[in-house]
Amino acid sequence: MNKEVTLTPEQIAARNPSYSYQDLLDKEKNEAPATLREDTAVYLGSDDLPLDRWTSREFFDLEVEKMWSKTWQMACRESQVAKPGDYFVYDIVNFSILITRTEEGELKAYHNSCLHRGRSLKRGQGKNATELRCPYHGFTWELNGEFRGMPCEWDFQHVEKEEFSLPEVKLDMWGGWIFVNLDEDCVSLEEYMEVLPKHFERYPAEQRYIAMHVEKVINANWKAVVEAFIESYHAIHTHPQLMPYQGIDNSQYDVWGDHVSRTITTYGTINPSHEDQYTEQDALDGMLAVEGEPEEKNRVEGEFAARRRYAELNYEIYGEMSGKDLESFATEAEMMDSILYLLFPNFAPWAGFHTAITYRHRPNGDDHESCIMDIFLLNPFPVGEERPADAATVRLSADQPFSDAADVMGVPLAKVFDQDGANLPQVQRGMKAAKKRGVTLANYQEVRIRHFHQTLDKYLNA
Repeated sequence: MNKEVTLTPEQIAARNPSYSYQDLLDKEKNEAPATLREDTAVYLGSDDLPLDRWTSREFFDLEVEKMWSKTWQMACRESQVAKPGDYFVYDIVNFSILITRTEEGELKAYHNSCLHRGRSLKRGQGKNATELRCPYHGFTWELNGEFRGMPCEWDFQHVEKEEFSLPEVKLDMWGGWIFVNLDEDCVSLEEYMEVLPKHFERYPAEQRYIAMHVEKVINANWKAVVEAFIESYHAIHTHPQLMPYQGIDNSQYDVWGDHVSRTITTYGTINPSHEDQYTEQDALDGMLAVEGEPEEKNRVEGEFAARRRYAELNYEIYGEMSGKDLESFATEAEMMDSILYLLFPNFAPWAGFHTAITYRHRPNGDDHESCIMDIFLLNPFPVGEERPADAATVRLSADQPFSDAADVMGVPLAKVFDQDGANLPQVQRGMKAAKKRGVTLANYQEVRIRHFHQTLDKYLNA
């Protein structure tokens, strides 16, 4: 553990000495929205966090009892249960939730367990079911959860049909995502989400479709994987190819309430500590994956010239996708920057007008030392036009690299995730082997990790 020290106000407020993200917003031709102008700059302490939070089976079991059974969690997209009879099964640890749409068009969520002998009613995702029938003995329910009957009804005279409906799970929606909560006495999703809906008013996630979905098993505790994506600090050494065009050093970190936090990392800017190593042309070539000489129209020089040119390209691309004149009101920041939120415990959407990455991390079944990471890419489509079909899910085992999905992810993105994928199992291994039984966090750049664990403690101690 760290020895007790008293930090000065200057130490608590320490930031990268280069320009801040807010300084960069000052240079925008279009006014930045108030949500991007928020800068919480909070200090949450400097104490080490005990390693058993990631390595202990007992700690994991406590999370299941006190947190996973009490929090709102993203289960799927509404588009995945678009028509009556469509269904989707969301599994989290040992819980299984069956989501379906009734004949009347209402969304319902049930505990995915037959009331006879407990068999799971459904698996995965399916289309156009007319009933919920148990494959074991044929006990059958309507899509609205009402009990229809079973074979040999004469032998179940003790079963009252009107009292044999499927137990429901709390369900709500935001941004085209379906959320569920196993706690019957939970707060509403709207209250739980705190500031997040307001921050996404400009970027309606319901007006998007799944352009890519990769689901991969990673041999590390789920929290260790969440934490890799709520700080940009690791990119300096883990992703060196990003230094020509991402401002890692001066990323902005924000937290609100108990459930929401954010990292903003710039694109189209040379990382401040690498400014003597790269040019503006290097920055633009890196973003466009240019090999050899760039096209004449993509030759740039001068301060932030790469950022301006990349914004021009994105205004055109995403303006056509969305059917909006984005250049008339959107900032360059909203066209390219990584504006990554976390809704506790595991839903992480990007904000902006560009392709929106969304992450989800959850335990791999009942295993406290492995997890499942979902990566969604969501693209916009014009209001009034038919929603494009969602992309099929690509599933990767723990032994398969992300590069096995490079045909859907693209080589540069798959490389970034493979670099993270190389770290995370070794993080788990190193935590188990460590003599120092605590994790030491940066005061600012890793404040979201500390905020995450403080919220987790509130659930565990409730």
